[in-house]
Amino acid sequence: MKNIILTALLVMLSFFKVNAQEVKAKELVNSTVFEKQITAKKVQLIDVRTPKEYQEGTISNAKNIDFLADDFETVIRTLDKTKPVYIFCQSGKRSAAAAEKMQKAGFDVVELAGGYKAWKAEHD
Repeated sequence: MKNIILTALLVMLSFFKVNAQEVKAKELVNSTVFEKQITAKKVQLIDVRTPKEYQEGTISNAKNIDFLADDFETVIRTLDKTKPVYIFCQSGKRSAAAAEKMQKAGFDVVELAGGYKAWKAEHD
């Protein structure tokens, strides 16, 4: 009986260990670091704001994938998991939630601290 319980515990622990390893890293950086990295690296730059917000202005070369849209999780699956994803929203709340979903989906995520508002404050 002890062997069965011990085996069951080991199987459960190994399952949790594997799942924990699948979650990729997330980094939160300020707009200066964010700009340097998106300029120097081959990245996927994603604006998770609404299409209306995106049309009002965004960071150059950003792709719009609306976090609030029903198909957000479907659309992010089309991204390349071998390249880091640099993500931002208006102020940081949506991008934090989007980054969490993307991490669970297996992406390395770098998030812009303070969002597009922080970017605009430094680039105006």
